[in-house]
Amino acid sequence: MMGICFRYLGDKETAGDVMQDGFVTVFSAIDSFKGIGSFEGWMKKIFINRAIEELRKNDVLRNAVDLDDVNETASPDESTLSGISAKELLDLISGLPPGFRSIFNLFAVEGYSHKEIAEMLGISESTSRSQFLRARHLLQVKINDLYGTVYI
Repeated sequence: MMGICFRYLGDKETAGDVMQDGFVTVFSAIDSFKGIGSFEGWMKKIFINRAIEELRKNDVLRNAVDLDDVNETASPDESTLSGISAKELLDLISGLPPGFRSIFNLFAVEGYSHKEIAEMLGISESTSRSQFLRARHLLQVKINDLYGTVYI
């Protein structure tokens, strides 16, 4: 669960505090687990929500711009991407600005839709889309700087 908190917050100390709060919530609300779906999935959702609450508290999306027409980038170069380890990719993602990182994680890693992300964060769907595309572009630039031209 520490990995989830750190992936959203990017700071070990804050992630540790949020993880601790998440476990308090899990143990306090354990009787509300209905057995629908996996226990791990139920727990993950609690930790993601705790991390999002922390991001909201710090207003990480205050500079988000609502864009409806952001251009898509090309498909990934599989040969170059396959040479990047999971740890290297996670390190690059953790280096994204907090607002970009949170939306990138929610969409690309956790699989939430932009509509769900918008509801969770109190933003519009187009803001979620634009922040994701900006995060993806910034990640692409970082990868290009380290490994050569790659499109993600």
